[in-house]
Amino acid sequence: MKQKIILHIPHSSTNIPLLDGYFVDSITLEEEILKLTDWYTDDLFYSNKDEMIVAEFSRIFCDPERFTDDTQEVMAQYGMGVLYEKSDNGEEIRIVTPELKEKVLKSYYWKHHNKFNAAVNKQLDLYGKATIIDCHSYPSKPLKRDLDKNTKRPDFNIGTDSFHTTKELIDISVLFFEKAGYTLGVDWPYKGSIVPIEHYHKNKNVSTIMLEINRELYLNEPTNQKSKNYNEIKQIVSEYIKTIKNSL
Repeated sequence: MKQKIILHIPHSSTNIPLLDGYFVDSITLEEEILKLTDWYTDDLFYSNKDEMIVAEFSRIFCDPERFTDDTQEVMAQYGMGVLYEKSDNGEEIRIVTPELKEKVLKSYYWKHHNKFNAAVNKQLDLYGKATIIDCHSYPSKPLKRDLDKNTKRPDFNIGTDSFHTTKELIDISVLFFEKAGYTLGVDWPYKGSIVPIEHYHKNKNVSTIMLEINRELYLNEPTNQKSKNYNEIKQIVSEYIKTIKNSL
């Protein structure tokens, strides 16, 4: 049995399972969801031969890619830590009490991460190694809260971790997109790639790389309508996953 890739898909859901703390109307929330959701990444990265870990709640509600400790999370200073309290425009949308934070982390964040961690541990048990692709998309123009304000953005971006991303994974990715005829940013406009806390900067046998798709490749921005190139981009992503898998 061939080793499975673990596809971590944190931002494709639009579900807000609990409205506690929000004080803005549904239209404001829907506008923020439209702007911040990684639309259709659960489909674009779909693989029935690999392990898909898909967050079942919107990042507006709880962001599984953020650190729970605000002192470790750079976006917490903008009110967009693990539980978003502000919109991308900087307007307050929610009051998060310590009790609400604990409730959401326990019922949603940690359940997601436990599932993610279990998938990694299963691959480690079977093969002695695990490989994660962190699956995202991004708007063609920077958001207000984006740290990188460069308006010229590549077609795709890979994010790396100094401890968990091998040079081989980077080289394979760069060559793949070069051959496919797309521009590629390396840790630009976004950087980093997720690893479960249990293994984070501890276990070199857990490898990770983030792949982000520029939304103008597959959406009619600023809407969430699929463009005519959608299936072509889905095929490219599928080939990329297979290429990474064949290198293991």
